[in-house]
Amino acid sequence: MAKLRILLADDHTVVRQGLRKVLEEREEWEVIAEAGDGREAVRQAEELKPDVAIIDIAMPLLNGIEATRQIVKRSPATRVLILTMHSDEAYVNQILQVGATGYLLKDSADVDLIQAVSAVSKGKSFFSPAVARVMLDDYVRQLADRGITDRYESLSEREREIFQLIAEGKANKEIAALLAISPSTVETHRARIMEKLDLHSAAEIVLYAVRKGVIR
Repeated sequence: MAKLRILLADDHTVVRQGLRKVLEEREEWEVIAEAGDGREAVRQAEELKPDVAIIDIAMPLLNGIEATRQIVKRSPATRVLILTMHSDEAYVNQILQVGATGYLLKDSADVDLIQAVSAVSKGKSFFSPAVARVMLDDYVRQLADRGITDRYESLSEREREIFQLIAEGKANKEIAALLAISPSTVETHRARIMEKLDLHSAAEIVLYAVRKGVIR
């Protein structure tokens, strides 16, 4: 079986060495390249097409957000896991908008790194537990401020099933095959879900799902 190919991008050599050591304890994983700045990360991702790119937000020459945007564009099959010290929702939203699928805090990397890489390599989302809590707390506060109830309760059982699968990054055809329904039916459900929850993009769906604890 082919190994999972990983790119590491962080401007601190010691951090990269520590991450490499943890990752390569898995025999089926291989760190194929390292980068110390954002531009180098983009270049290597475009050239080597890794399965997963672990990208620090704060890097010289090109920050992690812009590097992620370019990597997703130039190497669409590469899944990006963001590594950062920041846990506030503004960063999470930016990262999802540019196409990353995971958000890992540096202070929990020693505990969550393996799970995070495993999740994003399968097309799933991953958020450090502390980030998920911040997002949930902010979400609850917004609901209270606006005096509204949680729209999630308005979804049917089938819609909740499909909502989770969408949030996990599955395409309409995959969902249709899994639930034994047609892709057009999935698309109809998707439209209804987004209307009921007042969501307008895939990034908003993922954010909402994390806030609700549907995915992590």
